[in-house]
Amino acid sequence: MAYTREEWNMAYVIAQPCIDHNERACLDVCPVDCITSEAADRKLYVDPDLCIDCGACADACPNDAAFRADKLPAEWAEFAWVDAAWYRDPAAARQVVEELAMAPVPSR
Repeated sequence: MAYTREEWNMAYVIAQPCIDHNERACLDVCPVDCITSEAADRKLYVDPDLCIDCGACADACPNDAAFRADKLPAEWAEFAWVDAAWYRDPAAARQVVEELAMAPVPSR
């Protein structure tokens, strides 16, 4: 199932450094509770419909995994789709996370 950029207009995205870390500091500081996951998930997800673009998640993330969508490193661009897709089709998003988890994390 493909989505266009207009369908997932993201303010913030949680990228690869969150996989298998799921530090929940961003959940504690989000003023609108737009970050979620379920027990089966390997990362947290930002709801594009609820995020108010405040940046609290990025400031709080100990893994440097939260980025403004327009500052998301190119190698992690697919995570914008993953975050948005999770709210429409969690199984599809999880499948892509499994694939992306195999990619090496670039040093920053």
